[in-house]
Amino acid sequence: ELKDLLEKEDLTLKSQSKQPAAKINRAQILEEQERRNAAAMGKKKESVTHINKPLEENINRLQVDGYEARSITEAISILSTKEEETDKHPEKRMKAAYAAFEAANLPRIKAENPTLRLSQLKQILNKD
Repeated sequence: ELKDLLEKEDLTLKSQSKQPAAKINRAQILEEQERRNAAAMGKKKESVTHINKPLEENINRLQVDGYEARSITEAISILSTKEEETDKHPEKRMKAAYAAFEAANLPRIKAENPTLRLSQLKQILNKD
């Protein structure tokens, strides 16, 4: 009985052992790659379209309290909480502002340093 079992086991092992690998030629490899590519393309064709996907709200046109902004400056002016207008281009008025500062402070510095020349007084003003 043991011998019979041993022989059956040997036969099954011999039949399972090393079946020669089937040779594959280039045409078969290309066919397999084409099948895989076709399957991948089939999956990609199910992409989301504008019909399936709901439309998003256009945030480029902002409406707050009935006001509509179509540019950045309009949006900032609508969303700002300040009521007063700030100086939008202070660099354009820098020369005039400095001249006003100089006119206001030059007499004070001249009183403190009466012996200095005008250029020296302006240098002191620049330091302030």
